[in-house]
Amino acid sequence: MRSASKLRLCGAIFDAPQKKSQLAKIEEQVSAPDFWSQPSQKLLVQRKRLEETLADEARVAAAISDLDTLFELSREGEDVAGEIQSEITKLSVDLEKLETATLLSGENDFRSAILIIHPGAGGTESQDWAEMLLRMYLRWAERKDFSTVVTDRQEGEGAGIKSVTFEVNGENAYGLLGSEVGVHRLVRISPFDANARRHTSFASVFVYPQIDDEIKIEIRPEDLRVDTFRAGGKGGQHVNRTDSAVRMVHLPTNIVVQCQNERSQHKNRDMAMKQLRARLYEYEMEKKRVEERKVEASKADINFGSQIRSYVLAPYRLIKDHRTKLGVGDVDRVLNGDLDALTHAWLVYKRTGRIAGDAKEELPE
Repeated sequence: MRSASKLRLCGAIFDAPQKKSQLAKIEEQVSAPDFWSQPSQKLLVQRKRLEETLADEARVAAAISDLDTLFELSREGEDVAGEIQSEITKLSVDLEKLETATLLSGENDFRSAILIIHPGAGGTESQDWAEMLLRMYLRWAERKDFSTVVTDRQEGEGAGIKSVTFEVNGENAYGLLGSEVGVHRLVRISPFDANARRHTSFASVFVYPQIDDEIKIEIRPEDLRVDTFRAGGKGGQHVNRTDSAVRMVHLPTNIVVQCQNERSQHKNRDMAMKQLRARLYEYEMEKKRVEERKVEASKADINFGSQIRSYVLAPYRLIKDHRTKLGVGDVDRVLNGDLDALTHAWLVYKRTGRIAGDAKEELPE
């Protein structure tokens, strides 16, 4: 049966005793008399995640027990084939969700995220592709009931966007969106080409965790250059008539952030500072990781040969992740924000090195 096969492929081992032990240690810390004078938000989030995971595991164990009962009834001659199929389908979905949650065990996976999208080689084509990716991620966030805030958007010349920065606020947003870091490649018949030729476009995606006050990032005033400017708009009532937009340059690292989403300069400054703290945190973490990895995927050139994923709309339709080898034929579903299969395959590959499966089609250059 297809569902049974999917169930076997889920392949995760959920270590309930270890999680119960971890939860017990956290409960000891939370029960300490001085804990609530300065509560650790990170610890409370870990406790919540462990409690939810253990509850999920208990539900899965109950479902497996129910399936055992149904199989026993079937062996005794009862006609329960429909119920067995239904229960296997539901259990397969539950297991995959639970496996995804279990794989999100990184230090910052539980945090909200900041995404930046830049078009690469291809001019207007790539700027339009960058806007398509923005739409895909906004729809993905909507599916997950995450809130989003676009803090900076630079319109393209004629179509698309030159760059965009936005927040995705929700538990595990950063861990899930880690699958998107890198160069995304689009192959399609260009809507901007009068001769209807096939074009290849690129855009890069960067993802950073939103950092709370528990993580200390020192930003000295003398290391900052802060500029204000008049925010761009589409004309009419949207034109900002005051210098409310804020651009910050961190001089030691040359990291630049800007925000023009709010009418208030004070609010834009606060949001830009939040982005800068996230960027500096990732900058420091990258320095620690540099000995472990020679090439950081998010730093690759935005061009041929560096893509993590290809989206082919012509001459056939296929999305293929070049890391996990997973191919998805329903292109429209993915571009409308259903990234679950791609995200799950990447999380499994990241943790275990297990390849999801190779698509048969060869991607055109």
